[in-house]
Amino acid sequence: MELENLTKRYPGAADAAVDSVNMEIKAGELVIFVGPSGCGKSTTLKMINRLIEPTGGRIRIGGEDVTDMDSVKLRRKIGYAIQSSGLFPHMTVAQNIALVPRMVGWSKSKIKGRVEEMLDLVGLDPGEFRGRYPRQLSGGQQQRVGVARALAADPPVLLMDEPFGAVDPITRDHLQDELIRLQHELHKTIVFVTHDFDEAIKLGDRIAVLREHSHIAQFDTPEAILTNPADDFVSGFVGAGAALKRLNLTRVRDVEIRDYPTVTVDDPLQDIFDKLRSGKVNEILLLDKRGRPYKWLRRGDMMRARGSLARAGTLVHDTVTRDATLRDALEAVLTDNAGRVAVTGRRGAYEGVVDMQTLMNSVHELLEADRLDAMEHQHELEEQRHAQTLQAQEGGGTGEVPR
Repeated sequence: MELENLTKRYPGAADAAVDSVNMEIKAGELVIFVGPSGCGKSTTLKMINRLIEPTGGRIRIGGEDVTDMDSVKLRRKIGYAIQSSGLFPHMTVAQNIALVPRMVGWSKSKIKGRVEEMLDLVGLDPGEFRGRYPRQLSGGQQQRVGVARALAADPPVLLMDEPFGAVDPITRDHLQDELIRLQHELHKTIVFVTHDFDEAIKLGDRIAVLREHSHIAQFDTPEAILTNPADDFVSGFVGAGAALKRLNLTRVRDVEIRDYPTVTVDDPLQDIFDKLRSGKVNEILLLDKRGRPYKWLRRGDMMRARGSLARAGTLVHDTVTRDATLRDALEAVLTDNAGRVAVTGRRGAYEGVVDMQTLMNSVHELLEADRLDAMEHQHELEEQRHAQTLQAQEGGGTGEVPR
């Protein structure tokens, strides 16, 4: 995708809302627009699918100039997901997802299969959710359906305008992980608007930090922006604790995921009791009928609860996926206060555990890498100053180097 001098000027306004944006986005890349409120990031996004018509410049997608294409046809080729999902309340989940495929003339059988495929892709059971209405869904479930609808007609480009901004932090983390997983499978070209720099670091292949009028302050990888912000404006977005923010660049899948003793709610109570009493383990993880983490059971829980699983153990309040960041995992471990967090896969199925020691080792490695990078950078600066001093002396100067 190419944006060439893309501009939006509203009648009567002294300045352009978006002023001559030039940007090239590679196929299959997830690019984040981040910037202060009112800087024009959502306006720029909406000009790509012509929800807002540009007053100047060109838009090319796959080499094709779409600036003068019929705007309705263009929007059918571009997926669009917004905050609060934007689902039609009078339509079922299946009808919402089928909207664009039906408009472009897909057959009923093809649409039905696509609805099933999309619901499965975003981690919702088709049999359970296809006939529900949006009001019967949680906020996170609505956002998943919104993403499924945006992807239903298999568009090459997906635009996302603060899609996870209206949900609680835990749900937002899980939705972000889901998007990362989907992108690994689908390789769409995604442009994503957010005001949350931590979200930008976690999701983006590259981040465009935008000033007023969508002027680009820096357009680079998350790691490059964290370690080498272009100026004070970008540094303000990075904020304090850049080293810890780098935990958002490493995924749970990149560290050791350990096996952990498990039982299921269908196991005989005596077997569960014997496993806890055997002395080999101090704690086991109880899985529900779908293989999802349900409760942590410790020795003594069964005795205190008189052998009933309903009253035994501690509910699992938080989990992470393999696509979660180490920062997500660390927060979950610290919140749980027990030194570990369960890792889940598709539809929440249990896959293993990440513990505090593994996470702390990773933190120390990142901090040490940052320390070595800083030392190397300082050494390079000293060599440059030394070379400048020698050059000034050879040239007959005072040998003083400007600060």
